[in-house]
Amino acid sequence: MVITIDILAAVFLSFGITALILPFLIPFLIRLKVGQTERKEGVQAHLKKAGTPTMGGIAILVSVLVTSLVFAMRYPRILPVLVLTLGFGIIGFIDDYLKVVLRRSDGLLPKQKMAGQILVTVIFLLYAWLRDPACLDWRIPFTDGMVLSGFGFHVFASIAAFIIIIGTVNGVNLTDGLDGLAGSVTAVVAVFFCCASMMTAGGIEPVCAAVAGALLGFLLFNVHPAKVFMGDTGSLALGGFVAGAAYALQMPVFIAIVGLIYLVEVISVIIQVTYFKKTGGKRFFRMAPIHHHFELGGWSETRIVAVFTIVTILLCLVALIRF
Repeated sequence: MVITIDILAAVFLSFGITALILPFLIPFLIRLKVGQTERKEGVQAHLKKAGTPTMGGIAILVSVLVTSLVFAMRYPRILPVLVLTLGFGIIGFIDDYLKVVLRRSDGLLPKQKMAGQILVTVIFLLYAWLRDPACLDWRIPFTDGMVLSGFGFHVFASIAAFIIIIGTVNGVNLTDGLDGLAGSVTAVVAVFFCCASMMTAGGIEPVCAAVAGALLGFLLFNVHPAKVFMGDTGSLALGGFVAGAAYALQMPVFIAIVGLIYLVEVISVIIQVTYFKKTGGKRFFRMAPIHHHFELGGWSETRIVAVFTIVTILLCLVALIRF
């Protein structure tokens, strides 16, 4: 497995675009008063973050799209990945714009956001059926290369895609709750998919490298204490990328391994809400998503980010070795 010039070029180009955009974007967002809002009933230590500019995910999205388009002619399989990345990124941008620019506190209504996510998933599935049905195949981990395929399975896979894609996107969105957390974890996942693409001739190396590079550039300004947050623009776009890369490589099942942090974040919220309703107001965790549970237990933000990132690195190594 040799790192190609294209991969290196994508990493450095995307990193450079992000690192160059943010010093101009951050003051612009500050002038627009596009600041983060923090709930008073949330983690009290986060109240000091109120006013930190958000929507920094614009830089991530722009750098990934520009870099990917440079390679799109020679790597056509990155297109379905870009469909999900851009599609969910647009939903996140609209939500952010309504919340922090137009000051509509709730942003998109839950029904509106879900409708948008379903629409983007449908567009992806139409592309898969018409242009690249292999995206609907599933590689099964720990089976020495078993692949589930065929028309009947593709019908099942299309139905399951709504749960897997939308669940992944919202899992990444929930993970974006601490300085540098979503960026660090997803950078590792992007490197994993880049390696997997090289091992299988998957043809999506440039977009994976672009995401990794963009996140490294973003983390220059997003590590604790963060100077900018990615907002839903960034987190939903990253969720779209993770789902898109997994499907392009026939690896949606692998999301449960390399993206275990996302899954745990989602499950922690489901458990918290269900337990709260069933017990008449009692809490299973100190606070959900689960990174806040650890934070209220005395862990620092940097420790949580480090532990979650290390766990993701180890899980990605396991997936690569068994792959």
